[in-house]
Amino acid sequence: MSQDRQLHLNLFLDGFGHHVASWRHPDSPLHESVFSRYVEAVKIAEQGKFNAVFFADSLAVDPNVVRSGKARGHEIEPLTLLSALAARTTHIGLIGTATTSYNEPYHIARKFASLDLISNGRAGWNLVTTDLAAEAKNFNIEEHIPHQDRYARAEEFYDVVLGLWKSWDRDAVLKDRDAGQFFDPNKLHRLNHKGKYFSVAGPLNVTPSEQGYPVVVQAGSSERGKTLAARSADIIFTAQSDFASAQAFYQDVKARLPQYHRQPYQLSVLPGLYVVVAKTEAEAQAKQAVLDELIEEEVGLGLLGRMLGNFDLKGVDVNAGLPELATTETGQQSRQALLTQLSQRQGLTVKQLYQRVAAGRGHFSLVGTPEMIADQIEYWFKHGAADGFNIMPARLPDGLKDFVELVVPILQQRQLFRTEYAGTTLRQHYGIELK
Repeated sequence: MSQDRQLHLNLFLDGFGHHVASWRHPDSPLHESVFSRYVEAVKIAEQGKFNAVFFADSLAVDPNVVRSGKARGHEIEPLTLLSALAARTTHIGLIGTATTSYNEPYHIARKFASLDLISNGRAGWNLVTTDLAAEAKNFNIEEHIPHQDRYARAEEFYDVVLGLWKSWDRDAVLKDRDAGQFFDPNKLHRLNHKGKYFSVAGPLNVTPSEQGYPVVVQAGSSERGKTLAARSADIIFTAQSDFASAQAFYQDVKARLPQYHRQPYQLSVLPGLYVVVAKTEAEAQAKQAVLDELIEEEVGLGLLGRMLGNFDLKGVDVNAGLPELATTETGQQSRQALLTQLSQRQGLTVKQLYQRVAAGRGHFSLVGTPEMIADQIEYWFKHGAADGFNIMPARLPDGLKDFVELVVPILQQRQLFRTEYAGTTLRQHYGIELK
C-alpha cells in the first residue's frame, strides 16, 4: 500500500448547512424533501471527487430545540439515508455515526456490514460515545453514563464489532454450483466474546464486502478519545479552532500509534473546516453576516450550553465573558475545553462565542476567497496539522457548490487533491489496509 500523502476531503452533511440559522436563509430549499436535498449535495461532492460524505447523529431531540421550537432538529436516521444514497452514487464513501453508549455491537456490526455490501465497499462507521444527556431517557436509563464509563464500554464495543466483521475470512464465500457449496464452513469463525459489558457468540450473518469490512472513524478528542482512535480508528475527526492547536493534536495522536504497532500513515487526522467562499473577501463576509443576523439569542445560548457540556445558560449576560463552568461529566469534555480556551484567548463575549458556535461549532472557520481558503488548507496539510478536512459548508447546497467550483480546482492545480477516483472503495480512497 502506498504511503504517499494525499489530501483527503469529506463532506460533513448537516441539514440545510452548518450554520445554525442556515434553514432561515431566504434561498434555503425549505420545501424540498429531505432526501432530495441530500441526494443533490452528495452528487455535488462526488463530482468534486470527495473521499466520502459524513453524517452525524443523536438518539434524542436536543431539549433546547424542544424548548424554543426555533432551531432545526435532526431529520433522518443515518443508515437508512446512506443506504439510499448508495444507490444514487458510484464512488463516494458513506460514513455514518452510531453511538456505542445506547446500541448493541451485533446490531451495529450487521447494519454497517450490510451498508458495505449495498454500496460495494464504501461504508464507514463513525464510532462515538454519546454527549447528549437526553438520550439516556430514551433507553430505560434515568442518568447519562459518565464520561470514563462511556469510553470503557466503547473500547469493548469496538473489539466485538471488529471481531464480528472478521468472523468471515475474505475467501470464505465459494458460490460453487457444481460442488453445491456456497461457503467454506472452516472459514467462518465463532467469536465467543465474554467481557465486562458484552457477551456475544457470533459469527456475523453478513458476508464480507469488496473492501472486507467498513472503515472505522472516531470523533473524540479527549484523552480517552485520542487513545481509542490510536488503537482502533482509520480516521479521526476533530474540532480544532486554530493551527497551533491542530498541530499539537496531530502530533499527539500520531505519537500514540507505535504502542499499538501502527505507523503514522495508518491514521488520517481530519479537522472540521467551516467554509464560506466567494470571489471577493467582502462578498464572503457579507454572506456570513446575513446568517449571523438570523441567529435567535435563545437558540444561540441553547446551542452553546449544549456544546459546553449540557449547561443551561438562560439568563447569562450575553455581552460579558463566559462564566466559569465545572468540568462536564455528561457532555464532550474536549469540546468544552476547546470553547472555553477559544473564549479566553480571543476575549469573546458570550454572544460572540455563540455566533462562532452557531457557525462552525468551534471548528476551524474560513470566510474568504478561494485562494485564501486553498492556501490555509495547503498550509495545514503540509505543516503537520491535518491529513485532510471534513468540509462544513455554511449552507447546502449553495455553499458546497461554491467550494467545489472555486476551491477544489485550485487544490487540483497544486496537485494536492485527485482529479479522478483511483478506486471504488472507501479503503482505496484513503489507502487503508485491513487490520
